[in-house]
Amino acid sequence: MADRYLSFTGTAPGRFLTRRLGLPQPAPLRRDALDGGLLHLTAGKSDLGLAPVLARTGLAADENGRPAAVVLDATGVRDVDALAEVHAALHPVVRSVTTGGRVVVLGTPPEAADHHQAAAQQALEGFTRSLGKEIGRGRTVNLVRVTGADAVAAESTLRFLLSPASAFVSGQVIEVGTAAGEATDAAADGGITAPDDWELPLAGRTALVTGAARGIGAAVAETLAGQGAQVVVLDVPQAEDEARRAAERLGGTALALDITAADAGERIAAAVPGGLDVLVHNAGITRDRRLVNMDADRWSSVLDVNLAGVLRTTDALLAAGAVNRGGRIVATASIAGLAGNAGQTNYGASKAGVVGLVRSLAPRALAGHGVTVNAVAPGFIETRMTAAVPLLIREAGRRMSSLAQGGLPVDVARTIAWLAHPASGAVNGQVVRVCGQSLLGA
Repeated sequence: MADRYLSFTGTAPGRFLTRRLGLPQPAPLRRDALDGGLLHLTAGKSDLGLAPVLARTGLAADENGRPAAVVLDATGVRDVDALAEVHAALHPVVRSVTTGGRVVVLGTPPEAADHHQAAAQQALEGFTRSLGKEIGRGRTVNLVRVTGADAVAAESTLRFLLSPASAFVSGQVIEVGTAAGEATDAAADGGITAPDDWELPLAGRTALVTGAARGIGAAVAETLAGQGAQVVVLDVPQAEDEARRAAERLGGTALALDITAADAGERIAAAVPGGLDVLVHNAGITRDRRLVNMDADRWSSVLDVNLAGVLRTTDALLAAGAVNRGGRIVATASIAGLAGNAGQTNYGASKAGVVGLVRSLAPRALAGHGVTVNAVAPGFIETRMTAAVPLLIREAGRRMSSLAQGGLPVDVARTIAWLAHPASGAVNGQVVRVCGQSLLGA
């Protein structure tokens, strides 16, 4: 469904009225290309070696004082005095960032052994999230914490955050290099390798997407296929015809299967004898009711599809060696699992469970199988499901974010594609919100 408010605010009367009434003034997001160059700044002393990586992003150095992207290397900030350099670097340039532009701050994780460094680096998180909420005009702000790794390990993440693919990702803190205490060499086992072709990074790889016949799942399958993957479109038997049409359009194959079946993992493994390089757990359902009105069937059906099915199939596929070394597992959580939502105790529980799965399994899957495990947590995404939401609730969902609009299925799909990238082996155990920095649970 079209966002008529967004269209209205793009007109002269709309700009005048919304400004007078103090209403949100969302800017259309740049999902095609960024308009301008790249400005590279530094706060503190850094030896990250960032310049060669930034040169490969395709963004030329800013020459006209109107950057499309600003990267601030603050990995060398170790005390409160050095935080003044963060202010000094960004204060003069924030206003000049083009509409729909990007600001990326690079930091390091807080160190338990150095409370001054820990305070300064944690301050960057509050700074980044706050700047994301005030910067406006469709611009995004994110923090990347580089852990025990050089800039090359962060290249896929920087390319993503400095591209149109991250249009609906803002206010996020992404850790690159280790996960849940694992050593950097374990991350290397996950395959931090540059592809032969950054435009087709998944060429020669097999990806399976559950719940892929429609909605977000269909967008994920299309995006992965567009990056070269051979895609298996999995959906329930009732959606078999849609799944087959989608697979034919993408040059992939369809698999009609209920993910809650006890033998789902074994049947998936049999359908991909060469193994999977990318496994995307997207299938999910809602059965909303307040807890006092929720019967046991509504509870169990949502938990079985959204969480138990994910656990069972993941365990079975890893045990069978059906996810190839260097593979990627990406699950779909939700901001409802992070912030809660009235009428969705079952859904919120299931999606919070996905977060727990990711955080626990990620280091073990990497160490034992060379496979990374991450999740995306979508916010308000424009789908047929949200189009059916009552008008006032739908408008609140759209406006209650820093970007003041809903996202599109392609925003989730592109985020998943980054996590599925062969050069994203240093990104593990992360839960990335695709929500335009929703104010819920922020």
